[in-house]
Amino acid sequence: MFRHQGKNRTFIHNLRLATLLSFVAGIVNITGVLAIQTLTTNVTGHFAFFAEEIMKRDYKAAFTFFVLTLFFLLGAFISSLLAELSSKNNPDLSHVIPISLEMLILVSVGYFGSKTDLSSFEGKWIAFSMLFAMGMQNAMVTKISQSIVRTTHLTGLFTDLGIELSQLFFYKKPIENKKLKTSIDLRISIITFFFLGCFLGGFAFHALQMKTLFIAVAFLLLALLYDYIRLQFHVIKRKTLRR
Repeated sequence: MFRHQGKNRTFIHNLRLATLLSFVAGIVNITGVLAIQTLTTNVTGHFAFFAEEIMKRDYKAAFTFFVLTLFFLLGAFISSLLAELSSKNNPDLSHVIPISLEMLILVSVGYFGSKTDLSSFEGKWIAFSMLFAMGMQNAMVTKISQSIVRTTHLTGLFTDLGIELSQLFFYKKPIENKKLKTSIDLRISIITFFFLGCFLGGFAFHALQMKTLFIAVAFLLLALLYDYIRLQFHVIKRKTLRR
């Protein structure tokens, strides 16, 4: 799911990656909305709010929205930097450090955070932390899948899905049609699992509050363990075949 890159990646690898991490992003998204009334998986809306606050001459609020976008950018930068550095020593495990850091951030927010709003100090650091984590996740997924999968926002997904659905009327060759339908299936899976993450997270939030993020962390941990076990299985298999 994580370690296969380039030509070694298949549709199944991307599907597993997309469904799992879009589900995680959905949980994080609804938790941010319910806890601090802020979207924490994308920055599109924050630019609009930034411009609005500038027009209202509320420069303090405008600065907050601007910093939100910077934390998403910083998360993407750090994720890619860590992946590049670790890939020099062990390419198969280049994803481990970014995911581990994302998990650490989400656990910290889940444990120390509380229901508040963006105007408070606590609300700001919660938003900054969650956007940083989602920036990391988005960059990691984009790099691993070679820009095929993005899991933290749906605007581009719906745009691409609309384009590809229209192309079904024109691409009639079997090979082209199969490739197109595969891409459509992947995008629908991401949208569906993002929604399921939001749905489950919304229900869980009423009982767990910020600790709802622990559910997202549990799925990330299971994904790491699954990938590690599969890697060890293939290592043992290769050693056995060489004997």
